[in-house]
Amino acid sequence: MRQDEIRAMFDQQAAGYDTFWVRMAPVRDCLYFILDSVFAGLPVDARILCIGVGTGAELAHLARKNPEWRFTVVEPSGSMLDLCRQRAEQAGFASRCHFHGGYLDSLAGSEAHDAATCFLVSHFILDEQERAGFFGGISLRLKPGGILASSDLCSDVESPEYQVLLPVWARMMGASDNTDEAIGRMTATYARDVGVLAPDTVTSIIEAGGFESSVRVFQAGMIHAWVSRRASRYGFGTQDVDDDECGPATEEPG
Repeated sequence: MRQDEIRAMFDQQAAGYDTFWVRMAPVRDCLYFILDSVFAGLPVDARILCIGVGTGAELAHLARKNPEWRFTVVEPSGSMLDLCRQRAEQAGFASRCHFHGGYLDSLAGSEAHDAATCFLVSHFILDEQERAGFFGGISLRLKPGGILASSDLCSDVESPEYQVLLPVWARMMGASDNTDEAIGRMTATYARDVGVLAPDTVTSIIEAGGFESSVRVFQAGMIHAWVSRRASRYGFGTQDVDDDECGPATEEPG
């Protein structure tokens, strides 16, 4: 999907987004339980980059558990970001957040982050090279060894397992019917608008963006999650980059 289409889609979904995902709360809570363990060793004053944060569910979770962490919040949908900001203000942690309305590539330079979250975002980038570049943009904003927790819809769509998984996933998402026609619509939507790839392919894409030790730590239905560590050196395309060549800008987000 193009960036303007993604932004428009989430603008339309913003008002009912949290209600829609209530039925998926057990999956979300399990993912956050793992996230807490993944981020357990971060500094008490860690800086976290939250990409495609939506209405701010994972942001609120992390802010509540870690009262001295600071956050850079990236969300292209203005309607989603408004709800996220309201959530942060109501919960009392907005002062610890820099809110950026836009995509990651338009975020002004800032100090490097200790960790990042990117949940159900990269699968909207259909071109694999562009998707690796997206992860490259994340790695450039992390300290060497910084941690990325990410998740995406994933499956080998050419495999027999996908035909078993898809109706299960449709039921998890609350599809009103599971007829062949309904499954066909979901298949067509994913083929057209979502980069549903085999898990190993996504792992390779993450690593091509400058991460090492990228490990899958979670699956529920079609949602897979990874923990990845920013490499001290990485090459994207044809050029290797050293830390001193791509160190963070000193400008504070404003």
